[in-house]
Amino acid sequence: MKTSLVLITAAVLAAGCAHEQTRYGDARGVETVSNQFGSTDLQLIAESMARSMQLAPAIASGNLPIVTVQEVKNKTSEYIDTRAITDSIRSELQKGGKVRFAVDAPGMGQQVDEVKRQQSEYYAKEQAVEKGQMVGAQYRMEGNITSIVKQVRDVKDVYYKFNLQLWNIRNGLLEWSDEKEIRKTTTKG
Repeated sequence: MKTSLVLITAAVLAAGCAHEQTRYGDARGVETVSNQFGSTDLQLIAESMARSMQLAPAIASGNLPIVTVQEVKNKTSEYIDTRAITDSIRSELQKGGKVRFAVDAPGMGQQVDEVKRQQSEYYAKEQAVEKGQMVGAQYRMEGNITSIVKQVRDVKDVYYKFNLQLWNIRNGLLEWSDEKEIRKTTTKG
């Protein structure tokens, strides 16, 4: 009895210690694990939108326009981290050196807190930032992502459409808009 209990315990432990292997992959490699929104989709959208926006007259003029970023609306049926999309687009645009960014709505609380902190008695007045010195944006970048999902038997087709716009804050004119479409089809069997 005692021997069989030891053997059963050893078998359970051995089964629980299944060999698992972890390796690094190419972060830029095409990810095809599923037809859900993934890293390749995010990279395609960010690069496409940044490249296109840099050609817009408001950006290409060389005046280093100031842009604020609004949340991208997720109109799909799946969870998509839209902040990651806008962060990647902002990063790509920043690399291009043709645009500057003002603090966005989600970051405004932190910005105000930092100004208040520097205005406290703990900082030298001549080195602390002054209130009322933030620069307002000239343009507002916003967008949305939608999807259409179709499934018939063993075939699932997912179509994503990402739309991004650049709005002139002063006059409300749409200065630039573009779309990126992605289609993924998965066949079982």
